[in-house]
Amino acid sequence: MNTPEQAVPSGAEDGDEAALRYLQQVHRPVLLKFLIRLTDGDVHRAEDIVQETMLRAWRHPEARGADGRWSRSWLFTVARRVLIDQVRSASARVGEVRESVSEERVRAEEDEIERLIDAQEVREALSGLPDRLRIPLVAIYYEERSIAEVAVMLDVPAGTVRSRTFYALRALAEALRDSGFLERQPRRVTRPSSAAG
Repeated sequence: MNTPEQAVPSGAEDGDEAALRYLQQVHRPVLLKFLIRLTDGDVHRAEDIVQETMLRAWRHPEARGADGRWSRSWLFTVARRVLIDQVRSASARVGEVRESVSEERVRAEEDEIERLIDAQEVREALSGLPDRLRIPLVAIYYEERSIAEVAVMLDVPAGTVRSRTFYALRALAEALRDSGFLERQPRRVTRPSSAAG
């Protein structure tokens, strides 16, 4: 079977080749890493799903954005659907499993996959923030520390923690929009409540 690179017609425009290179070099490793986790370390199954995702991307050039590339959120959605289809197919082959039980399990797995996709995208966007913004954001929202605790930890005034957290949330939302993860405008980012500190 041809890979997307092999399937490029000889007269393809440079934009198509660049989009495919970007797909393989930038998105493929992230998808593979993500799918290896979702398949409990089954590298072969993860590679199969990534390959199917790449083929579907190549077959659907209309899914490319204005920049000529496929968005990561679109690719993750396709990969998630391929995995869900595999789970459903495997469930259908197991005769002893009642229909309602297998559907319930599939729905639970769909929710878990969606949660993992969200978490992966947010972690990636967070890692791109400068320390002065990322540290207070992680401390407040992930470690559930108060503004006062973070102020003491960083040896800065509480107002500085609020300000950095506000700008960190804004930068995080922008990074998620740039990655294609947020397809619509997010809710307005608000400063952390002073009651939290």
